[in-house]
Formats: sequence, structure tokens, C-alpha cells
Amino acid sequence: MSVVVQKYGGTSVADAARIGNVARRIVATFEQGHSVSAVVSARGDTTDELAELAREITPDPPEREMDMLLSAGERISCALLAMAIHRLGYDAVSLTGSQAGILTDTVHTKARILDIHPARVQAAMDAGKIVLVAGFQGVSTERDVTTLGRGGSDTTAVALAHALGADVCEIYTDVDGVYTANPSLVAKARKIDHISYDEMLEMAAAGAQVLAVRAVEYARKYDIPIHVRSSFTDYDGTWVREEDDAMESPIIRAVTYTTDEARVTVRGVPDQPGVAAMVFAALADAHVNVDMIIQNSSEEGHTDISCTIPAEDSAAADSALHTVVAELKAKGYSSNDGIAKVSVIGAGMRTNPGVAALMFKTLADLGINLDMISTSPIKISAVIDKSRADEAVRALHDVFELDDAGIRHDKADRSSF
Repeated sequence: MSVVVQKYGGTSVADAARIGNVARRIVATFEQGHSVSAVVSARGDTTDELAELAREITPDPPEREMDMLLSAGERISCALLAMAIHRLGYDAVSLTGSQAGILTDTVHTKARILDIHPARVQAAMDAGKIVLVAGFQGVSTERDVTTLGRGGSDTTAVALAHALGADVCEIYTDVDGVYTANPSLVAKARKIDHISYDEMLEMAAAGAQVLAVRAVEYARKYDIPIHVRSSFTDYDGTWVREEDDAMESPIIRAVTYTTDEARVTVRGVPDQPGVAAMVFAALADAHVNVDMIIQNSSEEGHTDISCTIPAEDSAAADSALHTVVAELKAKGYSSNDGIAKVSVIGAGMRTNPGVAALMFKTLADLGINLDMISTSPIKISAVIDKSRADEAVRALHDVFELDDAGIRHDKADRSSF
């Protein structure tokens, strides 16, 4: 019997009616002859409400206790969904991350999965039960409850799919797939039918919120097909899988953006070996992920080092870099959360010159200044003022002709379409 792992986001289980809809969808998959395990997120805004409640108690809640608190939301969703499935006449069991065998490291609020021991999940499925697993959580090597950070339920689902040898990991959300841009911002945004792991990874890292970066990393590592679908329709969504000759190869696949980052700058550090290592070691020790990095030209033996980080990590970065500034006798440290990162992504840019020139000219024509630039073989990103993000995304989507009528394909592969 084939195994299907499904994941349902918070909007999919936001109220009793939607929980009933998800229960019927899971049962329909089970009736097709599949063994089913579903990973469930917390209902609606439950996680945000719990975090806000914690900060009403104390402005600096202990991270261990935050994990205990925030992990409750997914357990509530799982139990309610199990009840809904029972009402439909089928046997279901809900499990916490710990009960499902999800072992993590000891970093609270941002734990990483070390291993999954799915014996209990597999035994329940072998007994003909539908298994519901609380997403976003696990148990550490020190036997504490941990949470996996932003997008943790996606990561749970993909990791569980690998552990169970599933044929597919279906990610159900409130949109019907991955789009060429945020459809709520760009009216002509087009749904993408198939996308490679590499392109999806770049999109997720650049702000596309439909999938979590770590989930795509895991899927690419173990070659787990992901099907991103709407929980409110039966239409096919977007398949994320290894790139092959049958997959369309547009020059630019999508335009993404994020306003959830901050730029931090350490000013006037000594321009000598080991300084950059000290700065970024301090951020790593504070569990702060770094994205774009710029080091200015040296003046009188000193330089500035800037990088972008998740805005939610600003407090941790402030604490870490305050110490570094003192140790290096630097001139100071500043942070700016009024930025946006806009990116164009596509495997076709590997063989098509001129993408960067067209992107930067488009932004220049709008009078948008570029604060930072970074590139990879299939992505170009620019940091701009947050207030200009919307118009930048719309303009780039138009100039790269990403709507249905104008999609431009890689010249090398055009003959296959």
C-alpha cells in the first residue's frame, strides 16, 4: 500500500467547518487505497496569540517555556481533526512530535531535526489507522519539547515523508500552488505547474512563503516530490521535483520579495584578517541566519561590514554585535528594518546574459536605489527601500513577461515546447 503524507496549514483548519473539510479530504485519500499520515499546523492565528499572551506575562519569556507553550497549538489541531475523522466513521490517532519520533537538537524555538524514528506512526498505519502528527515540534536529545521555527510544519511533513518512504508529500494551503509573483500583489501572476528544487529553494529563501526553505532543502536532499495544493479545491497545484528535460525552462521563473529582513552594519572595524570571522561567529552563536553580506573598501585601515538578517532576529543580533563592537573597538553598530529584498529567479538565466542589466534598468527607471546586491547562478536579489517593494515587483513581473501570454523560455530548450 502506497504512503501519502499530507500537511495542512493553519488557514485550512481555522474553524470547525474547515476542520471537517480537511477530515473529508484525508478520508477520501485513505479510501483510494493509500496509507495516510497528515501533519497539521496550529489553527489560524493561534501561534501568534499564544506568543502575544506570553509577552503580556513577561517581555523576555524563556525560550524553553515558549516551546512548551507554542507547541500546544498543533496538538489542539491534531486532536480536533482526529475527532472529525472519527465522526466520519474512520479510525484516526493524533500524535505529538515526540510521540511521532521526531528527534531534534537542543536549540529552542529554532530546532533542527536530527532524525525521525517513525515506528509508532508506521505501526498505527499498518493497523489501518489514519495518523495525525502535530507539526512544528519535536523532542530534543535532552528530552525537552522543541519547536522548529518558521515553516516548521512543512519541514515536519517532508521529513516524515522521507522516514515513511512516502510516494509524495502534499502541502495543502490557502493558495492553489506556486505563482510567478504574489497573486494578491500582481494581478497577472501565473500559477507554475512544475518547478525544480533549486528554483523553489531560491524562491523560498527570497520571500515566497508558500514553502519553508528547510522543507525544500530536505526534499531536494532525499528527492521527495512535493505537491503544493489548495485545501479548498481539487485542482492540481504545483509539483516541486528534480529538474528534467520535460520541465519548462523560462529565463525567469518568478519575482519574489520579502519585507521581513533587517540590514545590520558594524562600522569602522579594523581591516585585518579574522575580523569578519569574529562578527559572523557572534551571529552564528546567537543562532542568527545571515543572508546578503557586503564589506566596504578600506579607509585608513578600517571598513564597514553589512549583512541582512531575519527581522525577528534583530534583538539577538543587537546583543551579539554589541559585544563584538566593544571587542573590536569599532566605531559603532546600526540596524535598519525599513528594507525589502526583491529577487528574480530562474534556471534559464544561466544561459541568458542581460538579466541583471534589465532588472537594474527597470528599477532605475522607477528611481529606486539599490542598497545591496547578491547573485547566485539562478537568482539576482537587490535590497531596496521597503516603501518601493510593491511597485518594484509589479514592474519586474511585467518587464520579464511572466504572465501567460508573455512567458519567455530559455533559448536552448525552446524547441521542446
